[in-house]
Amino acid sequence: MSLSFEERKAVVEFRIEKAYRALEQAQGVVELQYWETIANRLYYAAYNAVSALLIAYGYTAHSHDGVIHLFGQHFVKPGIVDVKDGKLYHQLFSMRLTGDYDDTYGLTSEDVLPLIVPASELIDKVTAIAKKKMDELE
Repeated sequence: MSLSFEERKAVVEFRIEKAYRALEQAQGVVELQYWETIANRLYYAAYNAVSALLIAYGYTAHSHDGVIHLFGQHFVKPGIVDVKDGKLYHQLFSMRLTGDYDDTYGLTSEDVLPLIVPASELIDKVTAIAKKKMDELE
């Protein structure tokens, strides 16, 4: 089932809102030093931003791995998004998996803090591209 333009626009806008809300949540718990929570929220902030981008361009992913793959294939490889941003997105995914599921390693400030600013920048870049695409489609 495909979405109408209005539906697609609404989903893109909602995903962008979710991205920034998750980013705010990550930043908000830094003082509490909940590293796994911060990692989780950073990843989901990026995931929602990248998902918005994919939806804006009409791509559909059915899993987190699918989002990673489509992002790399359609935005990183062609140079629309820098390779370092693609690597950062994958790093955020891996860090979230470690924080959520690894029973032998706990995330630390050294793992998480250096990624907050780059994640925020990635979200800004990706959402700007998504918004521009939606504006072009109007």
